[in-house]
Formats: sequence, C-alpha cells, structure tokens
Amino acid sequence: MGAGDGAGAEPGTAPKRGGKPPKAPKVPRGKFSVHFAHYKWLYLLLLPGVLYFAVFRYAPMYGVSIAFKDYVPFLGVNASPWVGFQHFQDFFSNPDFARLLGNTLILAFLNLGIAFPLTIVLALLLNEVRLSILKRTVQTLVYIPHFLSWTIVASLSFLLFALDFGPLFLFINNVLGTDIDFLSDPAWFRPLIILQEIWKNTGWGTIIFLAALATVDQDQYEAAIIDGAGRFRRVWHITLPGIRSTIIVMLILAIGQMLNTGFEQIYLMTNALNRSVADVFDTYVYFVGITQGAYSYSTAVGLFKSLVGIVLIFGTNALAKRFNQSGLF
Repeated sequence: MGAGDGAGAEPGTAPKRGGKPPKAPKVPRGKFSVHFAHYKWLYLLLLPGVLYFAVFRYAPMYGVSIAFKDYVPFLGVNASPWVGFQHFQDFFSNPDFARLLGNTLILAFLNLGIAFPLTIVLALLLNEVRLSILKRTVQTLVYIPHFLSWTIVASLSFLLFALDFGPLFLFINNVLGTDIDFLSDPAWFRPLIILQEIWKNTGWGTIIFLAALATVDQDQYEAAIIDGAGRFRRVWHITLPGIRSTIIVMLILAIGQMLNTGFEQIYLMTNALNRSVADVFDTYVYFVGITQGAYSYSTAVGLFKSLVGIVLIFGTNALAKRFNQSGLF
C-alpha cells in the first residue's frame, strides 16, 4: 500500500494528501443518552422555547375545565360543580351571539381580503427596489409602526380624527363639505380599524415574504429578460409561483386566527356610539368574564373560539393538499 493513500494514518491525525477525509463519528441509534450528550448544546438552545410553551401555553390548559363547571373561586377548580355544556348552550342561545359572530367575521374577512394581500404587494415592491440605501430606508419606515403599542396607535387616531380639531378630520371634511365623526360613526369604525391594522402590521408582515423572495432562482429572471418578458410578467410567472408555498402557509395561519380580531385595538376604539358594530368575541369575553365575574361562561366562549380556529386550520390545510398545494403539515 502506497504511503500517499493515507490508509495507515494514526487515529486522530489528518490523512495524508490524496487520502480520504475522516468519517464523522456515528451516534448509536436508540441510545438517547448518547444522542443527548452529543447534541447537548442544541438541546440547550431549545430549552427556553420549551419552557415558554410549557409554562404559558400548556399549563393554563388546566383551567379550560371550568368551561364545563359552575366555577366558584372560593371552591377552586376541582371542587366546583360540573354543569356539562350548559355554558355553551347559553352562549349559542344568547341574542348577542349572532351580532358578535357577524362583527367578528366581517372584520376578519376585511383583514384577510385587504391587509393580507397588501402585505404581499408591499413585499413585491420592496423586492423590486435595486438601490440598497433606499430599500433599507423604506423597510425601516414600514417596520417602525409594528413596535408601537395599540394604545399609542389609538391615541394618534384620536388626535388625527378628533372632532372639530383633528388635522385629517378638518382636511377630509373640507374636501367633502360635510362633517363626519370618524371616531363615533358606526359606519366608519371598520374602515378605521382596517386602516390602523394596515399601517401598523403590513410592513412587519413583509419580512417572511422578503425572505421567501430571496430564494427564487435568479437564472429564471435572466432567461425571462432574454425572452423579452416585462417586469409585470416576470412577477406574475416567476416571482409569485416561487413564493406560492409561503403564501399558502401564511394564509392558512391567517385563516386559523380569523376569530382573534385583537382585543386591545377593538377595546381602545370602542365607545357607546359605535358599540353595535364594535363588539367582537374578544371584547365580549372581557366584559362578561372580568367585569361581570362570569368566569366559566367566558371560558366557554374562549374555548369555542379556539376550537373553531383549530377546525379552520385543519380544514384549510386539507383543502390546500387537495389542490396539490403545499400545506402547513
């Protein structure tokens, strides 16, 4: 055997020139202790996420049982008497159920039909910007609103649309020639909510789509340019199909959150004049559960929302799979 093939190299030494590289050590299968010892630092990185979900997501599920009980704080969860599905029956037979469901679904569909597509459009526009400093500047400007709390966003809305002295109120009403109370008129509540959602979260939502756009093969664009395809045709036939799987996954997640319209935003923008169109499941749970002390009843409403969300996610995922599209799982 030649001296240059490296076959006789001592263990732990590098092979000689021309020899085969050393093989990675094999971890015996079925021995978790050995596997854990080998990848202990990766498991350590996983630990904070596991603790977060265990403490703040799974542990509170113990309290879901009060949805089927007549919960009395002095008795505790275990000692409170069972009532079965009584709270669910009371909720479905409540005259407010239809109004709450309608308000929640209208806001959800407006958000899904307007804010979600605008996120994709903004990501496509940012992807077309070739001047680096301009792109970074625009990204910074559209990301900043996400870090503002809904309290600040609501306060800005009150200042801009305030009756008689708000700048936007004065401008719009001078153009239209009539006084419109944007903050109290029920007809303007939903447009104002969607406008806030777009301004606050559309820019932040582009991050995932921009990451997906970075994976699209650039050779396809070069071939399309040679074939004479314009920018719009390149976006339609190359860019959008390239991020289709990402769009589907994000759409499935958005549909699963349809009944979660956001408590803080709605609560801050609700007043006595627009309450008829502003009440949604989230605010209803707060008013009934916290202010009236109906803990079991409000838990039943929250559980109903969660179950509907699970059904929507599984249903939408199955529908995507049926049409040969990539799903969430």
